[in-house]
Amino acid sequence: MDNSMKNMKFVTKLPVPKELKAEFPISENAKKIKAQRDKEIAKIFKGESDKFLLIIGPCSADREESVLDYVNRLAEVQKQVEDKILIIPRIYTGKPRTTGAGYKGMLHQPDPDKKPDMLEGIIAIRSLHSKAIEQSGLTCADEMLYPGNYRYLSDLLSYVAVGARSVENQEHRLTGSGMDVPCGMKNPTSGDFSIMLNAITAAQSPHTFIYRGWEVETSGNEYAHAILRGSVNKHGICHSNYHYEDLQTLLGMYNEATHKNPAVIIDTNHSNSGKNYLEQIRICDEVMHNYKHNSAIKKIVKGFMIESYIEDGCQKIEDGVYGKSITDPCLGWEKSKDLIFKIADRLE
Repeated sequence: MDNSMKNMKFVTKLPVPKELKAEFPISENAKKIKAQRDKEIAKIFKGESDKFLLIIGPCSADREESVLDYVNRLAEVQKQVEDKILIIPRIYTGKPRTTGAGYKGMLHQPDPDKKPDMLEGIIAIRSLHSKAIEQSGLTCADEMLYPGNYRYLSDLLSYVAVGARSVENQEHRLTGSGMDVPCGMKNPTSGDFSIMLNAITAAQSPHTFIYRGWEVETSGNEYAHAILRGSVNKHGICHSNYHYEDLQTLLGMYNEATHKNPAVIIDTNHSNSGKNYLEQIRICDEVMHNYKHNSAIKKIVKGFMIESYIEDGCQKIEDGVYGKSITDPCLGWEKSKDLIFKIADRLE
């Protein structure tokens, strides 16, 4: 081993994704569920289905028991709105940290009360996603924080998001081009739509590049699309970008380009809500009004991304409240359930 880097200690040699998948395979039932769900989601992005997507769940997954509890609750609601809405639970297992401080997700700490253990973390997140499918019949979404780790979950995920701080990164864009499922590209924290659209162009195009020690070729991902999450200006003030004028601007930029299946998901939290989680309800209401008012906007708006958990708000790790976020504040279960039904009522 190269020991020339004195400030970097090599702790554990991690298995390659192929080895981990062989050790922890998914069931034939889970494979069938994923194949069917992937087809349904693809139809939405291709405009062949009028169903509305809800990518909804905790800011970050923290403890298996409460996350699975939440996903199973979603599964019951899904049965009641399945004619109008397709729910993709958020199981985000890696949490980007602006300064590097704080809880970095289950990938790093499968137990938030213990020190980081990446090997246990990789096993834990694969187990969590597998159990979610088996118990709920729903395949889930995760954020691609580390492109090299995507293959650990590639046979389990039906949706992948690229965050605002990662969307300009070449490896994220090119890895997205090799996915078989929708890859959402968030606008950067600056709010620049052109950066987001460049990322979509890259992800929809074929590439040759180095990935996990291999030269790989990708054919492009026609389901790469935009996620609007608001922005932050040079003074640190949040600006939203879910309004009618913002959607019209994005529509115009899409029309000037040659993207396949132009689409956008509205992130109702983050800078769009100013991290005021209760604002998510009002934001959904405004977007639904615009969705019904303008047929062109209706065509590209495919759904919402909502931060929701069992309990309202957030807490410190040591507080230990069951089902309450230990990162950004989330909408509690009762409010989330009511919101899902309200959105369904607004859909034709």
